[in-house]
Amino acid sequence: MLMSTTPTLDGQPIRQYLGVVTGEAIIGANIFKDMFASIRNVVGGRAGSYERTLADSREIAMDEMAEAARKLGANAVVGIDIDYEVLGQDNGMLMVCVSGTAVKV
Repeated sequence: MLMSTTPTLDGQPIRQYLGVVTGEAIIGANIFKDMFASIRNVVGGRAGSYERTLADSREIAMDEMAEAARKLGANAVVGIDIDYEVLGQDNGMLMVCVSGTAVKV
């Protein structure tokens, strides 16, 4: 499955537009990750556990979107948009939403 944030794919004309497809992932923050991240914030450096969680969430959402495109008969998704949100009473949840247009090239 070809995936692109651009509206077209260079050298590959779009033969058919099949519709908008989406993918979502909502993942809760772990208390131990929170504790270690706060320590990291004090001493400096990157919060690797949060970075991995964010990357995992994005991958889940992209895979879900690609599967939705496959079900429509697409072989590519163009114009992909990625959005991030924190949710929950204590902002303890991370939501990643992706959307794009399923196409045949």
